[in-house]
Amino acid sequence: MEKSNNLLLMKFGINNFLREISGGVRNGRPVLIEDIEEYIDPAIDPILLKQAFKTEGGLKQMRLGDSNVDYDDNFRFFMTTKMPNPHYLPEVCIKVTLINFTVTFQGLEEQLLGDVVIQEKPEIEKKRDEIVVSMDQDQRTLKNIENTILKLLSESTEEQILDEDTLIIVLENSKKTSKEINERIAAALIVEEEINNTRNQYRSVAIRGSILYFVIADLAGIDPMYQYSLGYIKRLFNKAIEISKKSNVLEERLDILIDNITRMIFTNVSRGLFEAHKIIFSFLIITSINRNSRKVKEMHWNLLLRGAGPITPEELKARP
Repeated sequence: MEKSNNLLLMKFGINNFLREISGGVRNGRPVLIEDIEEYIDPAIDPILLKQAFKTEGGLKQMRLGDSNVDYDDNFRFFMTTKMPNPHYLPEVCIKVTLINFTVTFQGLEEQLLGDVVIQEKPEIEKKRDEIVVSMDQDQRTLKNIENTILKLLSESTEEQILDEDTLIIVLENSKKTSKEINERIAAALIVEEEINNTRNQYRSVAIRGSILYFVIADLAGIDPMYQYSLGYIKRLFNKAIEISKKSNVLEERLDILIDNITRMIFTNVSRGLFEAHKIIFSFLIITSINRNSRKVKEMHWNLLLRGAGPITPEELKARP
């Protein structure tokens, strides 16, 4: 987004930190501080609080450190973190706009479902995209019609609103247009439901891919060296679909896809793991798949991780 504006990349703790950031403020150059943790250096508080002021001569400035720096309105400030679930103090949260780009299980499942359907049923995915765009345009048209009518009503100078010819014409045209649009939307909803039913036949494949990704993402908790991007996993996912054996029987095809995707991702990721961690990786995949299918209950999983705790045999027997 800021590439053309010569974005300045920085990290907390570098030499001449305030001098570098002051240069960005003065020249209107966007600044990005990468890999921040939960501690935010108080030196940048004037930037977060937007404490720019005007001098007697009308010059806009901001005080950073021990000096006042000229402030350019083109200056933009960003911070990013790789922490999966950071907890910032309330006084930090009120100073900034937090945007969470972390992918969720359901969100990734929908992405991978789209990837599967594009390869397996490209005409279905194309038709779905067209319907989504068409429905959005129709909804916008209805909203514009509504706004036009409200605008004409508010600007009407006639004592009797129905005496205004322009408004009557607009109302007649909008009624006709709205009827056509609503009919199209109703028909599109029926087609969209049919498309979604077809897409959902491949959901099990997308679920397996999502399970594998989140297992791999958790490997960083074992060793920070294990960092695998979502893009890399998606490439493996799509490659496995491409090279999988074709079958006209849907159930057989799904089994082939799930098996090949699991095998390819497991094999490629295992190559980068220490020998001692490969068995843990295998265990996490097996348990995650079985937890998702409810073969392993959450109570049993928590019991394995945390132990029984202070519980009597009678209480244990009473549990389902």
